Amino acid sequence: MSENKFSTRIVVASNRAEPLLGSVAGAAKSIDKVWRWGEDNMLPYALSLMARNSTAHRRIINDKADYIAGKGLTFSDSSPILRHIVERANGDGDTLRSVIARLALDEAMFGNAFMEVVTDSRHSFLSFYHVDASKCRLSRESEHVVMHHDWGCFNATEARSLPLYPHFEEQEDGTLRSIVHYKDYEPMFSHYGVAPYIAGLNAAAILYKSDKWNILRIDNSFQLSGVMMLDGIAGSDADADRMVRMAEERFGGNPGQVLFVMRDHNEGDSSQFIPINTSSDGDWRSLHEQSEADLVVAHSWFRSLSGLDYSSGFSTERILHEYEVALNTVILSEQEQLLEPIRAILADVMGVDASSLAIINRPPSRSKPLYMKVWEARKADGLDYDENDPDQQLLLAQITKYNIRSLE
Repeated sequence: MSENKFSTRIVVASNRAEPLLGSVAGAAKSIDKVWRWGEDNMLPYALSLMARNSTAHRRIINDKADYIAGKGLTFSDSSPILRHIVERANGDGDTLRSVIARLALDEAMFGNAFMEVVTDSRHSFLSFYHVDASKCRLSRESEHVVMHHDWGCFNATEARSLPLYPHFEEQEDGTLRSIVHYKDYEPMFSHYGVAPYIAGLNAAAILYKSDKWNILRIDNSFQLSGVMMLDGIAGSDADADRMVRMAEERFGGNPGQVLFVMRDHNEGDSSQFIPINTSSDGDWRSLHEQSEADLVVAHSWFRSLSGLDYSSGFSTERILHEYEVALNTVILSEQEQLLEPIRAILADVMGVDASSLAIINRPPSRSKPLYMKVWEARKADGLDYDENDPDQQLLLAQITKYNIRSLE
């Protein structure tokens, strides 16, 4: 399809070109015709649940995705088509930055992300849609992506299929559609990428369970756990066994709860409460802190960029230093991975040179060295600048001095 080039390109803003909701001709007939994502095909659901329950884990994912998505997009003003797509990437009115932000979140959470590309045979428009990665599976021939709203209850009539880019297929609504599969490379995994924090899953689970343990202690008003030995309550051994099982299901394993044990005793009442002392608060705290540190390392991320060190003081210098390291080791490479297919599709479908398309990065702190010139600072912030403008030739130190004098 890329061989047909037109001298005039028209972007149809009113053409919504929404993702198809019904099944299409290429839909999978059986769940066995897709490569399973995880042993039971439900790994994305498990990773999503983990991200919703582990506080530090979710914060790292969110912040990492936010930094990768940046603060906007910069591009050459010479192409009105490129400007239109950046400002309105699809018929839903999403900006290209919002589509990239969702892709970045999926890739940070799953190690995979999917983007649907929509056009027509005349190449009169182009749309980019984010597709929820948890709904996507790769077909057995590895040439299509099958989408379903709930893989726990797969129904072939509700599934739809799209070819992997660069191939396009015509759909029932007359559009040509394709899908881009982003995935983080991992040896021995050919079909799906692997989340970068895979080695930290146990650490994330410990963080979640330690938080849950503290919640249970609060719910039980920090009462001691223990065993309550009761005599002569059950009418028979069967009744006693049934009551013990019910007590274990209801109270067993939670801090501040009581396990009831029934026993026969003929000589008086020897009922007693045997407390179970829990003096391991320090061990729990150390375990929580160690797991938190391990999780940050597994994410290839930095504590100060996820707000994990604010309790020990706010160090602007450390935040800026770690941001520079993250920018050059993680952020820029992830951004390039997301933008590379978008630039290629813009050139292939619309004939647009999108080499100028880039993500604007801004540090979490506005602090800049005083020896930087105004135009250099504006460039670093993604703003318009003119290095030949005399006013922008001033050093930030000079402006700071002027501001101090005006306040005096």
